[in-house]
Amino acid sequence: MANLNITVEDKVCVCELNRPHAMNSIDPEMRVELYAFYDRIKKDDDIHVIIFTGAGDKAFCTGADLKKTLPDDESYAETLLGKGNPGSAFMGLETDKPIICAVNGYALAGGTELLLACDIAIASENAKFGLTEVRRGTIPWGGSMQRLPRSIAKTDAMLLLLTGDTIDAHEALRMGLVSKVVPHAELMPTALDIGRRIARNAPLAVRAVKQLVVQGQDLPLVHALHIDKYMYGLLKNTEDRIEGRKAFAEKREPVWKMR
Repeated sequence: MANLNITVEDKVCVCELNRPHAMNSIDPEMRVELYAFYDRIKKDDDIHVIIFTGAGDKAFCTGADLKKTLPDDESYAETLLGKGNPGSAFMGLETDKPIICAVNGYALAGGTELLLACDIAIASENAKFGLTEVRRGTIPWGGSMQRLPRSIAKTDAMLLLLTGDTIDAHEALRMGLVSKVVPHAELMPTALDIGRRIARNAPLAVRAVKQLVVQGQDLPLVHALHIDKYMYGLLKNTEDRIEGRKAFAEKREPVWKMR
């Protein structure tokens, strides 16, 4: 049985973490499949939007499978520098295609880290969140210590990081960790609807928006605004931008060509 269930329809790719018997925790085999999936995302032009979710109704992802990820004899230097292994299952998740996280239960440790690597997060009412690594003698190493204080208030971020506490979906909504909370039965329909709405838009423009937002977060405002101008200039005479205006004038749906 595959550790990931991957489907693509209407330019929207759903990646379901498929280890429900282990709360969709990540073992070494799933990690390898995730890295292969990240590579596919970058190369597959039929994928415009990605949705991550978990199999079953109990857990989205509970991070690493602690029973199968005990330290080995290989040094970290050998892993990181010698083999180029990013270490965390989510460090390689870098793409200019929008990513939606549909949290259908427990999102603990790496589960919350996966959420933070996504662009939009939707949660079911039974979702739970927590960065519990400090309770196990380690730290979040999937990017959360840098991403979380950039996403929510520093005091809320430190509360989660230092206590290892678990919060419910409505507290996550208050903090701004997720953008919407829906009944469990509506989770995937809601995520798919958002994904399809994004996928109907001009793909070059969508990717440009994500690039500008991600890059601009680390730049002084005046520099980020200059980059916006350059990107606008790159898009100004594209066939898709012209098609968008023609389609509007002719009262029809645009046909995007990604050029």
